[in-house]
Amino acid sequence: MENVKITLAKSLIGAKPNQKATAKSLGLNKIGSCIVVANDAVAQGKINVLAHLVKVENV
Repeated sequence: MENVKITLAKSLIGAKPNQKATAKSLGLNKIGSCIVVANDAVAQGKINVLAHLVKVENV
C-alpha cells in the first residue's frame, strides 16, 4: 500500500468544527505541518473533508 503526504496549506480559522476536528485527528495544527499516512479509505475520507485546506502528494 502506498503512502500520501498531507500538508496543511490554509488556515483553520473560520473552518467548520468537523473540519477542525479532522485536522486535529491527523495532527495538523499549524500551516505547513505535514504527516505521512497510508493511502486507505479512512485517510481518503479525511482528505475529502479537508480537500480545500490541504495539499496531498504521493510518497
